[in-house]
Amino acid sequence: MKKITSLLIMCVLVFACIGCGKDGGDAKSEGVMTYEEYMAVPTGDEQQQVVIEAYVQAKQSWWENKATVYAQDKDGAYFLYDMACSEEDYAKLTPGTKIKVTGYKTEWSGEIEIIDATFEIQEGSTYIAEALDVTSLLGTDDLIKHQNEFVSFKGMTVEAAGKDDSGNEVAFLYKWDGSGQDGDDLYFNVSLNGNIYTFTVESYLCDNTTDVYAAVKNLKIGDKIDMEGFLYWYEGVNPHITSVTAAK
Repeated sequence: MKKITSLLIMCVLVFACIGCGKDGGDAKSEGVMTYEEYMAVPTGDEQQQVVIEAYVQAKQSWWENKATVYAQDKDGAYFLYDMACSEEDYAKLTPGTKIKVTGYKTEWSGEIEIIDATFEIQEGSTYIAEALDVTSLLGTDDLIKHQNEFVSFKGMTVEAAGKDDSGNEVAFLYKWDGSGQDGDDLYFNVSLNGNIYTFTVESYLCDNTTDVYAAVKNLKIGDKIDMEGFLYWYEGVNPHITSVTAAK
C-alpha cells in the first residue's frame, strides 16, 4: 500500500512539473538569473556574465557558427546576438525549445542584447508566448519594458513611407532610405492617434518568400492593419514584424 501511495505521489509531482513548464514559468536552475536580476545588471559590464534560461521564439539568422535568436519566458524576453552555435545545433533551436544561455549584457542604439554567448539545450518543458497587445503603450515610457517580447499592434493606419522614382508616395521602402531591392529589409510607417511609427520586416527573420513580406509589399496608404512581431529597439521603437493582416 505504501509503495502504491508513493508511486501516486511521484506521478502527481511529475505532472505538476510538466504543467509548470508549459507556461514558461518553471523555476530557474541553480545559478540562473531571474529576468529582474538580469535587467538589474549594467550594460557593457565585461566582468559580469549573465546566465539566463528562456525559450526560443524565433531564429533570425545563422552565419559562420553564430546564431541570432529571440527568446522569452513569462517574465520577459531576450535578444541573443551572434551566439556561438553550430549549424547542427541551430536546426535544434525550434520554437518552444528551452535553452540556458551564458554571455554578456550590452546595448546597441537602445537595443538590450546578450553577446559573446554560449548555450545549452534544456530538455523537458516548452513554451510559446502569445502576442501581448501593446497598442495602447505606443508613445509611453512603459513600452520599452516589453522590449524583445512577442507583441501585437491593432487598428493602425498605413502612412506614406517615402516616394518612388516618379515622385509618387509609396507605402513601403526597401531599406530605410529606399536604396534597396526585393529581398532587403522592408520599412513602412503606421500611425495611431496622430503619431507615426516606423516598423520593419527584417529580411533575415522573414525573407521575401514569407507571407508577411508579401503582405507589406501589397500595403496601400490608408489601410487599417493589425500586426504581430518582436519589440526590437533601434534609436526608439522599431518592431520586427512577422505578421500583417487587415484590421478586424
